[in-house]
Amino acid sequence: MRPDPSPSVAESMSRVKEFGILPVVELADLKQAEPLFEALCDGGLAAAEITLRTAAGLDAIRRLVAAYPTGFIGAGTVRTLEDAARVIDAGARFVVCPGTDPEIVTFCCEKQVLVMPGVCTPTEVQMALRAGASLLKFFPAEASGGAPFLKALAGPFGEVRFVPTGGINAVNLGSYLGLKQVTACGGSWMVTKALLADGDFETIRELTAEAVRVVATARGDG
Repeated sequence: MRPDPSPSVAESMSRVKEFGILPVVELADLKQAEPLFEALCDGGLAAAEITLRTAAGLDAIRRLVAAYPTGFIGAGTVRTLEDAARVIDAGARFVVCPGTDPEIVTFCCEKQVLVMPGVCTPTEVQMALRAGASLLKFFPAEASGGAPFLKALAGPFGEVRFVPTGGINAVNLGSYLGLKQVTACGGSWMVTKALLADGDFETIRELTAEAVRVVATARGDG
């Protein structure tokens, strides 16, 4: 039997479920960080997964954590133990990995920080659980079979909860959230690189508000 998550990890898991959607953000310029998060908050979503795909990622996490102490700001595309240490030191509330590295999972658990390792096969699910993960990133969701494949995992892994990411959009978001094993989804359609490059924060706000409405409808709240 897996141990219960620490209180801080359990609280972060609760917040992920509360939001229902985590914007996956790739920032090319540190100056975009605060206007972006303002747009997300105005759209009803005070959360963001800031990826380490660009040089601005780590500094953006540090800046947003300082500017929005009640915001739910985490790190994505964490691929090494060194990166995990850096983002946790920067104040990331959660860590998201594209795959499952047991060393990273163990480290984050020891630091009492929620870690969502990426999985797309039953073997990887078992590996992530054995390392101590409590919430798994199903990635790449659509390319791996989408909601039907994830639903099939409910047989042997009925107690496991997932955050599908990859190919999620406003059209299919509801179908994923309708699955009992899905806690939330990760998506970038409301925060695309093109929108950020254009500084189109109003469209980001509108798309975020739409996503929030989809979450509410899928859960019977809207």
